[in-house]
Amino acid sequence: MEVTTQLPVSQWYFHDLEWWGLDYPPLTAYHSWILGKIGGFIDPSWFALHTSRGLDDPMLKVFMRATVIVSEYLIYIPAAVVFVRRFSRFYGVHAWDASVALVAILMQPATMLIDHVHFQYNTVMLGFVLASMSSMLAGRLLWGCVFFVAALGFKQMALYYAPAAFAYLLGVCVFPRINIPRFLSIAIITLSSFAILVLPLFLGALFDKHHGIDARPELFGYPAPLPILSELSFKLNSHAWYYPILQQTAQVLWRVFPFSRGLFEDKVANFWCSLNVFVKLKSYPTELLQRAALLATLIAIAPPCLVIFFKPRKELLPLALAAAAWGFFLFSFQVHEKSVLLPLMPMTVLLAGKNGLSRYSRAWIGFANLLGAWTLFPLLQRVDLRIPYYVLSLLWAFLLGLPPTSFDVYKEMTGTWWGLGTILIHCGFYATMAAWHVVESFLSPPRKLPDLWVVINVGIGAVGFGICYLWCVARLAIDSGLVAWKVERSIEKGKAKML
Repeated sequence: MEVTTQLPVSQWYFHDLEWWGLDYPPLTAYHSWILGKIGGFIDPSWFALHTSRGLDDPMLKVFMRATVIVSEYLIYIPAAVVFVRRFSRFYGVHAWDASVALVAILMQPATMLIDHVHFQYNTVMLGFVLASMSSMLAGRLLWGCVFFVAALGFKQMALYYAPAAFAYLLGVCVFPRINIPRFLSIAIITLSSFAILVLPLFLGALFDKHHGIDARPELFGYPAPLPILSELSFKLNSHAWYYPILQQTAQVLWRVFPFSRGLFEDKVANFWCSLNVFVKLKSYPTELLQRAALLATLIAIAPPCLVIFFKPRKELLPLALAAAAWGFFLFSFQVHEKSVLLPLMPMTVLLAGKNGLSRYSRAWIGFANLLGAWTLFPLLQRVDLRIPYYVLSLLWAFLLGLPPTSFDVYKEMTGTWWGLGTILIHCGFYATMAAWHVVESFLSPPRKLPDLWVVINVGIGAVGFGICYLWCVARLAIDSGLVAWKVERSIEKGKAKML
């Protein structure tokens, strides 16, 4: 790394900060460490320091993909089975319908393409969230808190669910009457779970300090500045016993909240990336973009959080989490394409609930999932996953009787205005998605616009996801009883016609 004398020490240090510390939350680090130890027993060269970098051993690839499947079978699948069983029994859903819903949940095309083929561990985090919702459905709030902390500790993306989960837990402590003991027990268990999760990191930092090992060596005779609150770094005693703890805390927070990476890295189907086509957002100061993203996100997540707070009914949790996650995906700072898995999961589990397999519900839940997989196509195409994308998407559509394999879900919808609107919106998007695939496959983009097809994908996806967000918020308001009785009764009547 070349150091220029024109820049302050802290400035050039932060330029290369990505090479320091943790890349992921604590539980992911422990998970990776265990898998690395297991792989080291099979072949030590796979994880040898320095020499294993860039290793292209086919057996290593098999091992790594196997760890994804094993992790999913240990966490995600049991959590999904338990949740579907409890959720379907709550509504009195037939066991056969619950089984169909479970298969649809486990075969979500976007989830399988990202985790199984593109090699990720998102299902572990999603499994902990499912376990948390399942525990809350069973009335075991404290276990729900433990599992949710585990989800946050595995992937910070679980923060998409955090405001709605917090609003629900606070709501059950306030309504129908204030329950101080319940509030204190939830707070204590949550804080204790976080403390246990990060304790090994702090103990390791103190151990290294005791043995004279400094994870962040001095630069030009000065202590390396902390990644956050760097102005205070030079005022603190770097030899104090508590300094390693401050270092580790600052590093974890810096990694969990990646404000240094900009508003977005790649083209993703959310509001900011779509707006960037017309207004070059990266020309604006980062601080301004952070505040704009924070304000827009708070406005988007406020409705579901307020509904679940004032109406803290456990059966509304999936809708509240889905709506909040859509709000984060559309408007938050630094969104990745795979983040679409977060709103899709709680939205998809609605298949196991009341009228979950009705034409109306299948049409909207299926639309969100197929649109989500479609927006991931540019990412999947770069790693030669065109065929798995087509096969899994069409197979899932066939399972639920969705376009393009069947249009049965839209029968008898023309009798109501929202049914006719659903047909027009969905069929318009499906036709556009199909046309986009044809154009992308046979026509090259103009030389001056090499990313034209990807940009079109992003714009269409952002509009579609915005509609899915509005659908989740509207249905949450209806199911919670906040909408006028006549409107709710009319919509339920319309739903019954679509069964």
